Amino acid sequence: MAEMSVELVAVERPVWSGKASSVFAETTVGELGILPGHTPLLGELVEGGIVKITTTDNETVTAAVFGGFLSVTGDKVSVLAEAAELADEIDAQAARDTLSQAGDDPDAASARARATARLKAAGETG
Repeated sequence: MAEMSVELVAVERPVWSGKASSVFAETTVGELGILPGHTPLLGELVEGGIVKITTTDNETVTAAVFGGFLSVTGDKVSVLAEAAELADEIDAQAARDTLSQAGDDPDAASARARATARLKAAGETG
């Protein structure tokens, strides 16, 4: 099985690293799927997007990411996020509460995007 090295790093901490068979990320130009041997590229992550990594053990690592970049070079993928949370770190109830409190307030767009991404990463709908 072909594999690549993947690093998911946030400003405040390394989030996940290991060998993977695929990476899917939401970027400003749409969702990108990366497989081993992909052409080098640099993409901007959307605010409140999701990154899904399929490990070589066929496990799925899902994270909510908040801004940053995706870099593909050779057999390495680096996800450099401003902030990121793995699905098992997310408090879904707190995210639902944030969505409820934000309502339709235009000043709360960023909070809504983050809460929605957290719920998507946790496997729930916003």
